[in-house]
Amino acid sequence: MVRDGYYYALGMLPPAIAVGWLAGPPWAAVPLALGAFFLWFFRDPERAIPAVAGAIVSPGDGRVTEVAVVEIDGRQRTRISIFLSVFDVHVNRSPIAGVIRSVEYRKGRFKNALGAASAACNEQNVVTVCDGAQSVVFKQIAGVLARRIVFTKKVDDRVERGERVGLIKFGSRVDVLFDPAAAVQVKVGQHVAGGATILALAPVAVAPDPHLPKAGRCGAPAPAPALQDASQGGRR
Repeated sequence: MVRDGYYYALGMLPPAIAVGWLAGPPWAAVPLALGAFFLWFFRDPERAIPAVAGAIVSPGDGRVTEVAVVEIDGRQRTRISIFLSVFDVHVNRSPIAGVIRSVEYRKGRFKNALGAASAACNEQNVVTVCDGAQSVVFKQIAGVLARRIVFTKKVDDRVERGERVGLIKFGSRVDVLFDPAAAVQVKVGQHVAGGATILALAPVAVAPDPHLPKAGRCGAPAPAPALQDASQGGRR
């Protein structure tokens, strides 16, 4: 369980005592029931993380609401949107193993997370993870009830596929964006489990020729090495 659940649940004890004292013991059941809901909401079950090469897993539990190809900064990306209701687990996980290259928090509104407009205008946290061959972006998007986005990692941290990386409190949405070459494995209306459901399968990269220059980050070509005197050592 996420420790926030204990904080919220314990916060219901004083109201339960006060209500029970003023209105009678039966009425104390209302705040106690709310406390029990918080304990259930912040559950954090273990998941079997797929070991399939090239797998992009769901960063959260919920229902797939959109699978589309969109253009972002002049580049086509497949976007899968997942709506998390208050009944879903809200712990977020990394879609791939790799290094976190960027984390961008964007202030915004709190529109219904089911609406397409929420992807652009709602409060959100945009994370890019790179595994050397591809980059995957996932967004933690606040909804009508979600008022706090938690992300526990930072730029240059190494994460494993399916590793816990954060939390969105109450109803929300997560978007995943990746290269269209990856074969989508889910469909609209399907319920997915964070860290366990494979959203797409990216082409497995062929092992590089060891005699060729190393590629730059996320598959970008490395800059040509500068010419130097043969008597000098190489420079990284």
